[in-house]
Amino acid sequence: MKLKCLGCDALARIVYLCAAQSPHIVDVELFRLGLHIDPPDLRSRLQSRIDAVSQEEYDAIVLAYGLCGQATAGLMARQLPLVFPRAHDCITLFLGSRERYKDQFENSPGTYWYTLDYIERHDGVTTALSLGSGMGTDIHDVYEEYVEKYGQDNADYLMEVMGAWQSHYQRAAFIDMGVGDSTRIEAQAREEAEKRGWSFERVAGDLLLIRRLLNGEWEQDFLIVEPGHQLTMTYDDDVMGCVYAQSS
Repeated sequence: MKLKCLGCDALARIVYLCAAQSPHIVDVELFRLGLHIDPPDLRSRLQSRIDAVSQEEYDAIVLAYGLCGQATAGLMARQLPLVFPRAHDCITLFLGSRERYKDQFENSPGTYWYTLDYIERHDGVTTALSLGSGMGTDIHDVYEEYVEKYGQDNADYLMEVMGAWQSHYQRAAFIDMGVGDSTRIEAQAREEAEKRGWSFERVAGDLLLIRRLLNGEWEQDFLIVEPGHQLTMTYDDDVMGCVYAQSS
């Protein structure tokens, strides 16, 4: 079987690793980190690439994406089936299961997540420093930019509003995938936690979902969207489903 994988830069190392170890031929194409902040734009980019993949060359398109702020909701399978892990976002993919995701968010809802690829590849402008909400470390530069654009009073207000997110977090968690040297990034996450008065924890990651996605093991925890159907949100434990839709 030959697969086309469309994924996010945040998963770069683990996608390349699992693709290399897959029993199938897997061609990987990654999209720039941070596109999820504009879901309609990411959806449009993904659909464009999906439409361009040839059914003569591939057997299926697998997506290393969750719902990602509804960015994948509405994607349509044209000539080839689309395969998605049933995940709200990439944190589920790093943790390896919906069950671990649910457990983490029920027991530690105020968690700011860090991973190696996410922090290494963030551009400091369109991407937050972590998988949680927030702002980067160059807070002074952000403030100066706001003053220049909006004036000091408005800049002060914006900084106050955008800084309010910190009150919702109590823990920083670094997900260790066991791929690459994460010593520096983990130390950075620990330092950020100490600076903000949060607890810090290293959480073991799990390659299971990405490995199964690229190995073609789609019996459970995955949704196969057949040609002529499109992805929908289900607002339940299944996370996503699909419906028949006319081509557009």
